[in-house]
Amino acid sequence: MPHPRIRLSSDVEAALDAGRPLVALESTLISHGLPFPGNLELARRLESTVRDNGATPATIALADGEVRVGIDAALLERLATEEGIAKVSLRDIGLVLAERSLGATTVAATMWAAHQVGIHVFVTGGIGGVHPGDGSDVSGDLPALTTIPVCVVGSGAKAILDLPRTREWLETWGVPVVGFQTREMPAFYSRESGLPADRVVQDEREAARYVRSHLLLGRGGVLLGVPVPEVDALPGEAVQEWIAHAEEAAKKQGIRGHALTPFLLRDLAARSEGQTLRANLALLVNNAAVAARLSVQLNALAS
Repeated sequence: MPHPRIRLSSDVEAALDAGRPLVALESTLISHGLPFPGNLELARRLESTVRDNGATPATIALADGEVRVGIDAALLERLATEEGIAKVSLRDIGLVLAERSLGATTVAATMWAAHQVGIHVFVTGGIGGVHPGDGSDVSGDLPALTTIPVCVVGSGAKAILDLPRTREWLETWGVPVVGFQTREMPAFYSRESGLPADRVVQDEREAARYVRSHLLLGRGGVLLGVPVPEVDALPGEAVQEWIAHAEEAAKKQGIRGHALTPFLLRDLAARSEGQTLRANLALLVNNAAVAARLSVQLNALAS
């Protein structure tokens, strides 16, 4: 039985009851990613991509004192259009539920909700990680990966982070990184990071074997690193130069905390003349397709 504060959509409930493959999707991307109407169009496209590849999408959000696993068109539009929506990580779930307000889930919160109802695969663009600086600013996504047995399908960690420290954190705390057709942990906008994956797989069937083996241990998650499609990939050197300028602009304007990441992403899109945005959209859609096919293969192994 799911947590009493969790409500399943009819599609998600039917898929769970029938043992069909599902893929969880976050809602922060909708509320705190792209502006309207691009955010709504992307959310619909990601759900459609999951369906087209054989799985049921389960977009997760908080609304009216409940965790919604699978959301209807009306709630999806609210998430895309309303202002002041809470960005919900693990620490915020109970607080936002108590307020009965609208909340968009991050990687960590989405992983928690997915695991509560028995969804084993979650797709995102990139995980949070260790922020630049002295290494003390660590995203809640990383501890979630150490404790919640869900496979996160993503293109590594967001490029604005300290990728070497993030990779070291994952290794230290026992989170395996499986490279999907790559020997390296992807670098979000770029295909190469110089940081090795723990294993390399060539397709979703091979990935499912490693993912299932790790998740059965029940001790934490696994990251399936899927590179951005080659046609949309950006040179790492150019990305790092844009990031350096964006960080300097944020520093001059006194932007920090929760406001920093959205500012940096907007600045990168402007400096790259839209190239980072196009790469971001391309990797999200590609990741959704891989996640759906992985979920299908995991179901096949379990049957």
